[in-house]
Parts: sequence; structure tokens; C-alpha cells
Amino acid sequence: MLDIFLQTLPFFMLIALGYTSGRSNFFSEEATAYLTKFVFYFALSAMLFRFSANLSLDAILDWQFVMAYLAATTVVYIVATVVAIRRNAPVTEAAVEAQCAVVGNVGFLGIPMLVLLLGEAAVGPVMMVLAVDLIVFGSLIVILITGSRDGRMSPRILWTVAVGLVKNPMIVSISLGLAVSASDVAIPLPVNEFLSLLGAAATPGALFAIGASLAYKSAERVAIAGWLSFCKLVLHPAAVAVAALFIFDVDPYAAGVMIAAAALPVAGNVYIIAQHYGVAPTRVSASILLSTMASVVTVSLVIAWVTTLSA
Repeated sequence: MLDIFLQTLPFFMLIALGYTSGRSNFFSEEATAYLTKFVFYFALSAMLFRFSANLSLDAILDWQFVMAYLAATTVVYIVATVVAIRRNAPVTEAAVEAQCAVVGNVGFLGIPMLVLLLGEAAVGPVMMVLAVDLIVFGSLIVILITGSRDGRMSPRILWTVAVGLVKNPMIVSISLGLAVSASDVAIPLPVNEFLSLLGAAATPGALFAIGASLAYKSAERVAIAGWLSFCKLVLHPAAVAVAALFIFDVDPYAAGVMIAAAALPVAGNVYIIAQHYGVAPTRVSASILLSTMASVVTVSLVIAWVTTLSA
């Protein structure tokens, strides 16, 4: 356990450095926004493209894996939704809270951390988790919020979802990478070196940006944020573990990667969606802050456990 904690510690130290830089105003909120944009559109996209270009879709697309993650995540999503509705929260707020309960920081934190700690073979499973989060639950929250406000489903809602998916650089970079892999076209050496160089900026840049963005988030509605953090850090990985290990026939190593990915703290893009639609952004902000702080311990515990699954 101590060994795993020491391995994860540098990642959280980078987050702490970003947080300190933000809190001291050495790194302004505007600077954080531009750094996040650089990581999101350039560095992380280069990393994902290079990873996926060296993968085969047949090798990573495991429907048992997808169904296990989707089923477990849906259960936690429903639990968080029911709890919110019983508290008399409107559908829009319930949708945002459910998103906090199941969507983790796979892109900015999970890919660099899990690939380093669990090995290159973790790339495929992590990408499958990321794809389900982006395509299924990233679409669902937009449909629920927009449909609730309009009072009905309409082609405009589906068009908004489709455009959002097409414009997401993570989906685009993974799709293009897999297309290159399927075509058997070799990436020229200078291009591969360029992608490696640019992608190398993703890990430190993303972690620093996470920390700096946390410096501008508040901790209001702490009770609800604590519940959502519990859902994300404890209930979600527990449900995924039950589904992957006892219900669906998932390879032990892939199941371990899936469980570790499910244990990650609340994703920053949930705040972007909440802020865009004006639905409980401070609640999401507090959930991201609390879950990220607690994950220093919980993620280390989960990774220490999953490394024993395929041993």
C-alpha cells in the first residue's frame, strides 16, 4: 500500500502545485483556462491519437467489459438520481448530481496515472471507460437538462448532442487514431516524434491545470458534495467491481483497470456543463474539490487492491 501511495503521490503533488499557484494568484484564472484549453485540444489529443493509432479496435473492444461498466455505472447513476429527487431537487439538478456520482477525471488524471502505474496494456480499457463516459453519460446529461426545460424530446436536442460529440477532441483523436490503426498506414517518424513530444506535455499540464482550477472552486453545499464524493470514490468502484468480477466475464487485468478508472474523482467537465446550463455549478465545484482531496488516499487504496487481481 505504501509503495502504491508513493507512486501516486507525484501526480497529486503536481495537482497541489497547480492549486498553490492558483491560490496565490501566481497563476490566474484566465491563465488556467488557456492551459486547460492547450491540454484538452493539443497535448491530450496528441497522446490519445498516438495511443489509439497503435491499438487495434478488435483488440480493445470487449463487449463484456463495456456492459459491465455500463451496467454498474447506470446503477450508481440511478441511486444518485433517486436520492436527489427524494430531496425534491428538480430533474436538471438530479441529472447534474448523477453525473458527479459516475463521471471521473479519466481524461486528465486517469490516462496518465493508470498507464504509468498499471502498464501500457491499460490504455485500451481506459479508453473504453472514457468512450462510455463521453458518449453515453456525456450525452445523457444534455438530453435530460434540455429535455426537462423544453418539456419534450426534439430533433434539436439530438442535434446538440451529436454536434457536442463530433466537436469533442478526445473522441475525435481516438476515432482518428483507430482509423489510422485499421488502415495499416505507418505514421512517419517525424510525425510520431511530434506526437510524442506534444503528448508528453499532457500529463504535467493536465495535473497542474486540475490543481489550478481547484483553487477557484468553492466548497458550498458540503453535505451534498460529500455524498456525491462518496458515490464517486466508493459506490462507483464498488459497483463496477461487483459487475466486472462476479456478474460479467471480464478479464481480471481489464477489470482492475476498470475499477481503478471508476475510483477517480469527479471530472472537471461536469462543472463546465453545469456552468453552461446554469445548474448547480457550486455544488459540482464542491464535489470536484472534495473528491479530488479525498482521492489522494482512496485512489491509492483501490490501485493497491486491483494490482493483486491479475497477480
